[in-house]
Amino acid sequence: MTAPRIRTAVAADLPRIVELVHEHAAYEKAAPPAPGLAERLAPLLFGPEADPDLRVLVVETEGRALVGYAALSTEFAFWDGCRYLHMDCLYLAAATRGQGLGTAVMDAVRAYAESRGLSQVQWQTPEWNEGAVRFYDRLGARSRGKLRFTWDL
Repeated sequence: MTAPRIRTAVAADLPRIVELVHEHAAYEKAAPPAPGLAERLAPLLFGPEADPDLRVLVVETEGRALVGYAALSTEFAFWDGCRYLHMDCLYLAAATRGQGLGTAVMDAVRAYAESRGLSQVQWQTPEWNEGAVRFYDRLGARSRGKLRFTWDL
């Protein structure tokens, strides 16, 4: 595989990103996203009042196929008194794993965080995802033993 292109998503990428999100949810044994995801994401990411703290990076192969994405948002760590980059999702299509794309994406995530003056990236992965845990360990990332909760309102 030739070098992938990691770039900021554009509106035309949204249908494929939503397909990848559905693959990601299935991979993590989670419920699929509610219908209308593209319609909810479009104004937040690409509309005239798009949120400047949201960014999606996509992984594009030589043939211009989108095979992965990283969803990013700037957050605030109260205890540290600073902003950090939260990587909500990182997903690569199964057939593309183990080819260096994950490292390329993480390099792009790092570069994006640094361009925004952020000194930390945080994310989570399921404990059972041993391949991801090994990958993140190789990067030098460290895990924190916390549970993540969701409270639907």
